[in-house]
Amino acid sequence: MAARTVIQGCAIATMDPARTEMSHGHVIIVGNRIEAVGAGPAPEIAGARVVDGSGCLLTPGLVNTHHHLYQWVTRGIAADATLFEWLTTLYPVWAGIDEYAVNVAARGGLAWLARTGCTLTSDHHYVFPRDGGDLLAAEIEGARSVGLRFHPARGSMDLGRSQGGLPPDHVVEDRDAALAATEEAVTRWHDPSPDSMLQIAVAPCSPFSVTGELMSEAAALARRLGVRLHTHLAETLDEEDFCRERFGCSSLEYAEGLGWLGDDVWFAHGIHLDDRAVQRIGETSTGIAHCPTSNARLGAGIARTRNLIDAGARVGLGVDGAASNESASMLEEARHAVLFARARGGPKALGVRDALALATIGGARVLGREDDLGSIEPGKLADLALWRLDTIAHADITDPVAALILGSPPPLELLLVDGRVVVEQDRVVTVDESAIAREATTVHQSLVRKAG
Repeated sequence: MAARTVIQGCAIATMDPARTEMSHGHVIIVGNRIEAVGAGPAPEIAGARVVDGSGCLLTPGLVNTHHHLYQWVTRGIAADATLFEWLTTLYPVWAGIDEYAVNVAARGGLAWLARTGCTLTSDHHYVFPRDGGDLLAAEIEGARSVGLRFHPARGSMDLGRSQGGLPPDHVVEDRDAALAATEEAVTRWHDPSPDSMLQIAVAPCSPFSVTGELMSEAAALARRLGVRLHTHLAETLDEEDFCRERFGCSSLEYAEGLGWLGDDVWFAHGIHLDDRAVQRIGETSTGIAHCPTSNARLGAGIARTRNLIDAGARVGLGVDGAASNESASMLEEARHAVLFARARGGPKALGVRDALALATIGGARVLGREDDLGSIEPGKLADLALWRLDTIAHADITDPVAALILGSPPPLELLLVDGRVVVEQDRVVTVDESAIAREATTVHQSLVRKAG
């Protein structure tokens, strides 16, 4: 018989289509799926584990739609640089990564994501030094050890500096080799099942590091294999200038001409989009990974979140790479999404529940998992976050959702992924956080020395 868990006595923000909320409710979990959600106490169930959620808010687990986990071990470098300056500084450091560095970075970054309420994360890995080993396998193993649901996107770059691109030549790949490695990754790792803990996407890096041939052939490959497509787009004005000078059009027009619009595509950032571009993204149900903290950290700009949502785009949140967002906190992204949207569009631009939706069901839609994740409903997977809101920081905030989104980050009482405990009483229980911190420090120092 499948194990049963009951969480009760808590406020619940279900994020279901009706945005149902309860001030005191319960959730019953059987195995890895939600069996029931209701107000008041749960019926007695013999043998069930009962979690007292008094003083807490239960939400769906948060979904991170854009990350670069390898950057966890290169944080704090070029802290005051523009994006292009930052990339130029860091590429020589990243050229030294190997399997061990990537595994340590993945375990550190994923453990911290778990501490900030994340249950499903994507990762865009596009740096493959020739002697680095099997880097995708290294981060997949890291995700398995932490216990998060994982959607790594096999990235690629084939436009080196000698061809007018941004990355150094020694970190780019041959186009055919990159496509072959991407197909092999999908064949080896991708699990399309509803309960999947691991799915692979196809992800050339960006217009200034990838040739048009690789972009178009990657799109064809992804559609032949039935997986999703991801890349950076419209992150900076420098990128827009690059596309207009090199291709004679905007970055979105360039991407569309290469087959990169549709409900199987999501772009990271999408900041510098005019009205027509916003409309096209909405018309085609293309996804956007909104990364407000990183965008502010690099001075890239503020995405038109409200306009994109209203146009029909699928919008989720992303922490982006840890080297451009040292906090790498999913909960902080939800808070910043509200603050920056209002700074740009006024006090009604984005509500606190809109931000929670972006962080949960919105992210699930971007990654194609909305049928099984992103809301607390019977039949969905038990990926849940239980937040403690009865401490001094939150106890007298009337609205629990406002407390979560606008208040200080609260302690995470419990995080379940696939019905299994990953965080309990604000501590990751699947890995040793202190040991990972020591390993990450050693790797960081080694990479900086090698690059120097």
